Amino acid sequence: MHDTHCDVSLQVVPPPDCWLSLPSVDLTDVTLQQRKARVLIQMARDGIDTLVVYADKEHGGNFEYLTGFIPRFEEALLVLHRHGEAVLVLGNENLKLAPHARLENRVLHAPWFSLPNQPMTHGKTLAELLREAGIGGGKTLGLVGWKLFTGCGDAAQTMFDLPAFIVDALREAAGSGAVLRNATGIFISPDGGARTVNNANELAHYEYGANLASTAILTALNAIAPGKTEKQIGALLAADGQPNNVVMIAATGDRFANASLYPGDKRIQRGDKFSLTTSYKGGLSSRAAYVVENAGELAANVSDYLDVVAIPYFLAVVSWLEHLRPGLTGGDLYQLIERVLPKAQYHWHLNPGHLVADEEWLCSPVYPGSTIALTSGMLLQIDIIPSRPGYAGASIEDTVALADATLRATLAAEYPALWARVQARRDYIARHIGIALPEEVLPFSNTVGYLRPWLLDPTRALVCQSSDS
Repeated sequence: MHDTHCDVSLQVVPPPDCWLSLPSVDLTDVTLQQRKARVLIQMARDGIDTLVVYADKEHGGNFEYLTGFIPRFEEALLVLHRHGEAVLVLGNENLKLAPHARLENRVLHAPWFSLPNQPMTHGKTLAELLREAGIGGGKTLGLVGWKLFTGCGDAAQTMFDLPAFIVDALREAAGSGAVLRNATGIFISPDGGARTVNNANELAHYEYGANLASTAILTALNAIAPGKTEKQIGALLAADGQPNNVVMIAATGDRFANASLYPGDKRIQRGDKFSLTTSYKGGLSSRAAYVVENAGELAANVSDYLDVVAIPYFLAVVSWLEHLRPGLTGGDLYQLIERVLPKAQYHWHLNPGHLVADEEWLCSPVYPGSTIALTSGMLLQIDIIPSRPGYAGASIEDTVALADATLRATLAAEYPALWARVQARRDYIARHIGIALPEEVLPFSNTVGYLRPWLLDPTRALVCQSSDS
């Protein structure tokens, strides 16, 4: 392991290997059964009689965790009772998905969840329909949206991020003796939420997306050239027809002009700042640097970018990776980054690391004072975002998994091709980048640790060598 005084320099290194056209890894029936069992155990622990899990296209992860699908352009509810019965409440165009769901279910039609001006005639109110789903009788209901309300002034148990018309109908259906409680933490609390720890099958399922995102990022990096448009580079960030779980970024020069979030027709110019991001289920990859061949092409006011931004940031990522392991608390990881990349100087303000799943950001155990221990089976994103006024950012966001000896042995035995990719990535990181990963840290992205500050020089990247070597 390096200390923060390791020697960083820009060296000629080969690019990371990438894997094209990998097959997806489906979630097994056993995995889906384990997921449901885990949620039912959490419900019993928390005294929840019935869970009501909300979903729409942007916030479908908790619903999909048990059903295997999202409701696409509609809304949906999963009503899960403590004894195991599951009821799907679906709009017009998702009724056909109920027979394909990954858990046994009873289905009810809720036309209110459908698109504007579609047929919404129904002989019952939504409250009456919810009673048919088994809601009532003064039970304790756990409402699941997608937020954990963790602000110091938040009454987290009674704040709900479901649409008001649904919450109102739930209250009416449940009756005066019922208790409504925010139960999103059953799924995504960083301290024991069901979705925060993955088995071997789930990790293999998600590694596909991490590989896909990092392969697309490297392809796009290699294509950047003056005169090309953002759209031409952005087109390379779409992969295998898979849906992105973030808005992709291919932005040259100043971002957000005219409130634009998407790749446009702006042409790349030598000396521009450039940002790239793409993400799929299981992993995001992001890069930010300059469109130059060397420091001599930088504007005079940012000519020291390497020393002022890129190298300190790279050292923080090295420290993050080399200290990561099961048992490390989120608070200790936060303090590590505060020590090596002080917030007051580098102006990062989000959590320096978070968990990944079907969403790019599931939740984070990494915050000041966190006593939550990182656990084998967690999937984490490197997410440290420095900001120095006047300079381009620096970014090598990628995905790693934590796996103890038992989980590593299972991955090696059941997914040998994945295991070979992980070992090849670890070898590259050690041999060419100089980062000493703990044995529990499995790189799922191909580009972990790979920082190329000059985008027109594909041959050189930052490397780390021990000061005494």
